[in-house]
Amino acid sequence: MISLVADIPRAAAAQIIDAGAVLLDDVIVKAGKIKVTEGQHLVIDLTLLPEKQLPAAEPNIKVDVVYADDDLIVINKQAGIVVHPGAGNPTGTLVNAVLALYPEIATVGDVFRPGVVHRLDAGTTGLMVMARTARAYDSLVDALSRRVVVRRYLALVWGEMSAPSGVIDAPLGRDQRDPTRMAVLAGGKPARTNYEVRQAFNLPVSCSLLECGLETGRTHQIRVHLATLGHSVVGDVVYGGARSVLSSPRPMLHAMTLKFDHPVTGDEMKFDAQIPADFAAILKKCS
Repeated sequence: MISLVADIPRAAAAQIIDAGAVLLDDVIVKAGKIKVTEGQHLVIDLTLLPEKQLPAAEPNIKVDVVYADDDLIVINKQAGIVVHPGAGNPTGTLVNAVLALYPEIATVGDVFRPGVVHRLDAGTTGLMVMARTARAYDSLVDALSRRVVVRRYLALVWGEMSAPSGVIDAPLGRDQRDPTRMAVLAGGKPARTNYEVRQAFNLPVSCSLLECGLETGRTHQIRVHLATLGHSVVGDVVYGGARSVLSSPRPMLHAMTLKFDHPVTGDEMKFDAQIPADFAAILKKCS
């Protein structure tokens, strides 16, 4: 939990615990597993946190740039790559790769996640836009907050949907039992996902291919919302979607369409990304 709250690696979290810099209900925390319950008071002495390092360019990381101009970059993200450095992932991220191609983004937006205006989970493939200039950054962040950026996903889920389309409106927040997970919470942030069934399968087991749209952009939103309906994304080990009958190394979730107005020219920009090979291979097993 210290690692998550302070956004530092676990090794660094262990160091500040050993230094006596963490208090739980005014008692110094010692190393070891301690269960924290709702209502307890956790204090971390920020002066003892290790200094965060700015992300460095890493030209050895491949990145699929589908469009670039003076103000923005559109990327088709591959599976298994984290978008920006954070606790447990100080290097090897998409930001590190993009810095090698477009070093000017280093000063755009948050210096620890430069150019990033929205994210995809590490296991999710597909389209995302990054800003190359401050004006593009501000405009894209504003467009996302006004919910005028269109983001459409393909998701393969377990089971047959009860309706051909629908809207999931359920607030999301950190799971109190496991802060690395998200959950539907009464006091969470508003979250809305719409979906429609593209195709239904019966073999080798009942599952459905959905097209999903984000009306908000919360962490793990589509995955949690679909799991809440009882239709976890195939391959999603975090939210109950892993089964041997259709073995997948990652959640079958792909950001297929991205549409927005150019932050400078105002022109409509629309991009589509084909289903990646691993997703297509899973679909071939379904009928």
